[in-house]
Amino acid sequence: MSEGRMEALGYARAACDTIMRKYEAEKLPPVDRFHYHQGVFLSGMNKIYSLTGNADYFAYIKGWVDSQIDENGNIKNYDDGQLDDMQSGILLYPLIDNTGDSRYQRALDMIVPKIYEFPKTEEGGFWHMRTLPHQMWLDGLYMGGPICAEYGYRYHKTEYIELVIKQILLMIEKTRDEETGLLYHAWDESRSEPWADKETGCSPEFWGRSVGWVPVAITDDLDFISSDHPEYKKICEILCSLLDAVCKAQSEEGRWYQVLNKGGLEGNWLETSCSCLFVAAICKAVRKGILGAEYLRFAKKGYEAVIHSLEWDGDDILIGNVCIGTGVGDYKHYCDRPVVVNDLHGMGAFLIMCAEYCRVSR
Repeated sequence: MSEGRMEALGYARAACDTIMRKYEAEKLPPVDRFHYHQGVFLSGMNKIYSLTGNADYFAYIKGWVDSQIDENGNIKNYDDGQLDDMQSGILLYPLIDNTGDSRYQRALDMIVPKIYEFPKTEEGGFWHMRTLPHQMWLDGLYMGGPICAEYGYRYHKTEYIELVIKQILLMIEKTRDEETGLLYHAWDESRSEPWADKETGCSPEFWGRSVGWVPVAITDDLDFISSDHPEYKKICEILCSLLDAVCKAQSEEGRWYQVLNKGGLEGNWLETSCSCLFVAAICKAVRKGILGAEYLRFAKKGYEAVIHSLEWDGDDILIGNVCIGTGVGDYKHYCDRPVVVNDLHGMGAFLIMCAEYCRVSR
């Protein structure tokens, strides 16, 4: 795969540059809110900065974060009742490392304990939001996991590592479908939601991007979980099982469907952001020696399908067929969700994919 390394970096640079031309850093949407839309995109940009050393990318990340925190390290506008508003805190780590500015440390030390104290189910699984009691969504593993895992590793706070591990194990226990090996989008402890199965509590469908967050989060978490931990092997087995199921759901074209296991049904469509996340997770799992190298053929097929789907407007790259985002629902609900071009979900997932494709291609 080494021939694809420089090509992937070129596409990643084009994506970074496209967004930088469109938005000043402080104007990234949603404007004046500390949120995962910016966090996912800038996390991807930080991966490309690490590979290229392009100082403009680091300055852009710093510019957005600086627009969101005051001189004392307080985050100006975020909702601590949403895991989605916590994820951007992961950007504080490279800023701490590269600047030494104490504001970033203060912001980190403020936001991460709020994740630790976030409302939970009776067994200890994060609610997705304070306003959605008793509900665990797959997305939450990405929003709250890697930031806590790194915090626990850096500052020798093992309780954060244990928290992350517990979230992984509970989420898989509650949402995994035994027949397909895929994960349902959400689980309702109370079984009171209209979408919740009255016996299992699970939602009815496997939504692509929500499933995509899970292996990306787990591979990132494993960067900070010791291989000596008693649950390390189990987590690796969970990851391999999930990625194997994901590979079985890959379309002939190479991307994955909005509803993963129903590609032949009317209304379903190939979704780009989940495809990027799956490629990234496969590449990183192989690179870490967790998943066999034979799985790279699925990553290569997915990567090439995403690249072939791209369009251009002059120098601007256009990443389309990205689901705008969604709550939990039935098959029609997911299929009817609008698609967007160059939103930060899609751009961020694309950058994460390009970075991991580059790294495994070395």
